[in-house]
Amino acid sequence: MSLSRRDFIKQLAAMSALTALGIPTKAKADQNIDFWSKAVCRYCGTGCGVMVGVKDGKVVTVKGDPNNHNKGLLCLKGALLAPVIYAKERVTKPLIRRNGKLEPASWDEALDLTARKFRESIDKFGPESVGYYGSGQALTEETYLASKIFKAGLKSNNVEGNPRLCMASAVGGYTTTFGKDEPCGCFEDIDATSCFFIFGSNTSECHPVLFRRIADRKQSDPKVKVIVVDPRTTNTARIADLHLKVKAGNDLALLNAMAYVIFREELDDPRFIERYVHFKDNEKKTHTLEEYLRFLDDYTPEKVADLVGVTAEDIWRAGRMFGEAPASLSLWCMGANQRTRGVWANNLISNLHLITGKIGKPGSSPFSLTGQPNACGGVRDTGGLSHLLPAGRVIAKKAHRNQVEKQWGIPQDSLNPKPGLHTTALFEAMSKGEVNCLLTLCTNPAHSLPNLHKFNPGLKQCFLACIETFSDAKTLEFADVVFPPSFWVEREGVYGCSERRYALIGKAIDAPGECRDSVNILVDLAVRMGVDPKLVPYKNSEDVWNEWREVSSSTPYNFMGITRERLRKESGILWPCPTEDHPGTKRRYVRGEDPNIPADYPNKYWFYGNEDGRAVVWMRPQKPPAEPADAEYPFVLTTGRVIDHWHTGTMTNKVPEINKSFPEAYVEINDQDAKRLGVQNGDNVELISRRGAMVFQARVGDVCNPGLVFVPWFDPDRLINELTIDAIDPGSKQPEFKICACKVRKV
Repeated sequence: MSLSRRDFIKQLAAMSALTALGIPTKAKADQNIDFWSKAVCRYCGTGCGVMVGVKDGKVVTVKGDPNNHNKGLLCLKGALLAPVIYAKERVTKPLIRRNGKLEPASWDEALDLTARKFRESIDKFGPESVGYYGSGQALTEETYLASKIFKAGLKSNNVEGNPRLCMASAVGGYTTTFGKDEPCGCFEDIDATSCFFIFGSNTSECHPVLFRRIADRKQSDPKVKVIVVDPRTTNTARIADLHLKVKAGNDLALLNAMAYVIFREELDDPRFIERYVHFKDNEKKTHTLEEYLRFLDDYTPEKVADLVGVTAEDIWRAGRMFGEAPASLSLWCMGANQRTRGVWANNLISNLHLITGKIGKPGSSPFSLTGQPNACGGVRDTGGLSHLLPAGRVIAKKAHRNQVEKQWGIPQDSLNPKPGLHTTALFEAMSKGEVNCLLTLCTNPAHSLPNLHKFNPGLKQCFLACIETFSDAKTLEFADVVFPPSFWVEREGVYGCSERRYALIGKAIDAPGECRDSVNILVDLAVRMGVDPKLVPYKNSEDVWNEWREVSSSTPYNFMGITRERLRKESGILWPCPTEDHPGTKRRYVRGEDPNIPADYPNKYWFYGNEDGRAVVWMRPQKPPAEPADAEYPFVLTTGRVIDHWHTGTMTNKVPEINKSFPEAYVEINDQDAKRLGVQNGDNVELISRRGAMVFQARVGDVCNPGLVFVPWFDPDRLINELTIDAIDPGSKQPEFKICACKVRKV
């Protein structure tokens, strides 16, 4: 599809009503406010700066911060955050399950019971019998602290978090290509690019403020092109110059075919390739450029067109558009990550940048978009997963363990050298009685895990303690103890968004009832569990932050310069930032921009995460999904978000305006399939997978490809994850939420 400028402007105007950028906040901003407090939005990984308006000790309005990177814009969800704080479902005192029912308890009762249960399990079965499951919504300080308590204090590496479900394949992609995690570029690249390559991301609904920035860039220059790869005609796809409406699961072949086109059309950068990359296969064997080109010969557009589901001509167009553009920016999200070959998809996207030299320059970067506000800075960076230690270190490396042991002041070789259980393995171990106690923080796994019929029994079987804000979170149906935390602007702390930007959430109001800061909860609980108080000497989150800065200082993450004082004054800072006078780093691996590269380094680029300083171009073949459609289950089920709701809905379902307009999930079905099945718009249909069945109201149209059905996953009364598959990427251990087989039956 190619849009004329008039058509593009009309399309953008129509979508502005959906994104509601800034409009709700401006209507309320004229109220008589006692003061404004700076914070970060509580939703997606864009990390929008917000100003919180307080009157008589209550948050009465939220507006975009004009001095932040979002330029004062907010989506509807961010603008309507205030009602979430005062939801009637807030947990405001500790709860203990007695006789099958959660009942109020004192803090001492709840903490002592939890500490005793964990200690008894450790004493009887060992440290690996307990675990922690956190969140990309917890503060950076909270995840750093929880990981330290479990790994150093309790000697358990069973430390996981919900970013395993959304971003683990991006981590695997970056680390296998560049040797280090996290994006190379920044959001400013949106304003400078000539070609957007949007892969597996419905940016208009999942990152609406970024989408507006994309649209503004396209509107500002008619030469700017947008390529979208998505099996659905989303609102993102509707502004594309080229929409590649691929068959779900076959797009690795597309990415290889685009690389083929780039070389065939001589759009590669031979000088960059010679100096800065090398080629590897799945066995990690190094190959020559000529061998890589022979590998690509199996992926000519003509050979893969039928498999991919788009024309060879459009594949040629995509390769040329990417390669001919002065600057190309790739943006991707769950459509790339939530796959059994998500790491490979990430690698192949980065390949396109490395073979064209479109990296480390304004407008050119492979950029993974994060779904949660602190999955990057809070979990990936702090080492909040079972195989990680802080600042890009890994448990499996003795040198890394020894570095952290020294920084934490614990005996050498005292950290457990065995990585813990990744998320699905952790919950499966709970079902088997191998993990007996679990502490969760700010997450809702009973709704968000795949194949819930398999994993939720483990939540019931183990002792489950939850630090949770809302009483209607599905996971609390299984909880034995609930600790009420301060929420959002009821305490101070740091979020780190998709572009490596650390920013401060200032405390604006007091928490209700008996709610306590989660840092305080974790420290108190750790000491009662028998952890040495010297390991957790923190009085507040700032104490934790300052230690985290010190831990980062000897690594490429180094952000010693991001002091609390700077964060209170500035609108976020991008790491690395080694000194207090350093402005932060927009683009990594570039001499003169990245402080990790000496000024006298002989080359412009240094991919210092890899021993030879070169990035890797991977030879990744096409592989089918774990459970493709077949004769018995002829449809592919995919899941995702809608603009109105966010994740499991525990926040957005507290907002009347949102719930009224979007009260329940639905199933999206292609009109050709609907006609064949006798289904009309609004009919009830049953989705049946090998794991379960569920009824939804049908939305019939041309959004989905024939043979594909889509269901949003926010609805707690229709847990679509009871139907999804728990197959995982063998490298990242991230589940394949995006593809499983199902059948559709009219009810």
